[in-house]
Amino acid sequence: MKLIRKGQIGEESPGLLLSDGREVDASSFGEDYDEVFFETDGLLRLRNWYDENAEDLPLFQENERYGAPITRPSKIVCIGLNFDDHAAESGMDIPEEPVLFFKASSAFCGPNDDLLLPRGGDKTDWEVELAFVIGKKASYVDEKDAHDYLAGYALHNDYSERAFQLERSGQWVKGKSCDTFAPFGPFLATPDEIDDVDNLKMWLKVNGETMQSSNSSNLHYKIPFLLSYVSQFMTLVPGDIISTGTPPGVGLGMDPPVYLKNGDLVELGIDKLGSSSQKVVAPE
Repeated sequence: MKLIRKGQIGEESPGLLLSDGREVDASSFGEDYDEVFFETDGLLRLRNWYDENAEDLPLFQENERYGAPITRPSKIVCIGLNFDDHAAESGMDIPEEPVLFFKASSAFCGPNDDLLLPRGGDKTDWEVELAFVIGKKASYVDEKDAHDYLAGYALHNDYSERAFQLERSGQWVKGKSCDTFAPFGPFLATPDEIDDVDNLKMWLKVNGETMQSSNSSNLHYKIPFLLSYVSQFMTLVPGDIISTGTPPGVGLGMDPPVYLKNGDLVELGIDKLGSSSQKVVAPE
């Protein structure tokens, strides 16, 4: 299944993207795609409900806004320096253990919402990433069992204000958590929708120019390991997001560095996980 949510900010309705491209409103299912939904075998119940009600479901209106395909998660955990060539362009080595950092959940937004440049920042950067969502409570998970804890996969742009991240002391979270810095979606694909999550083309363009072009096969630490690893340090609850890292081609790695400005258009995508775009808007 491919889960979507559509509607104005704060008024999104759950739905499904069907294999023929139709987008059906699943509001009559009676549940949103939140922590309780995933915790209570919501995906299985949704499948059964859809099989019984498929013919009666209305379509979403054309051009209706995409919200994030799940509700705001309790946490967004990100993996730093997880592509060998991205680490190289950053002048760093792949760490002996994964680097973990958080994005505030208040950064979470729809896949095509505007990117709001933060006040006081002048080095906002892009990062196309493959993210996965936790499907059930996960604590001290063995790597061999990790797939049992997956709800699905989605496209994520891990925007970063490099001035806050690297020049203002402390942890990376300051440069990762500005409002609109976590556009997510357009849909959440359940694991059965993806034949090989370790072989998905990833790309990102700024104003039509390709900046990032890679493949998930280049992830240094793979998804089962990452889920297991993170669960050794914290309990992951249903709906939590882990974003697996970005390939080379970020603005910071260019000579000289290139950062986003008002009016820019960022477009990105991952095979089988759709595409998104964000217009860059100056701070108010």
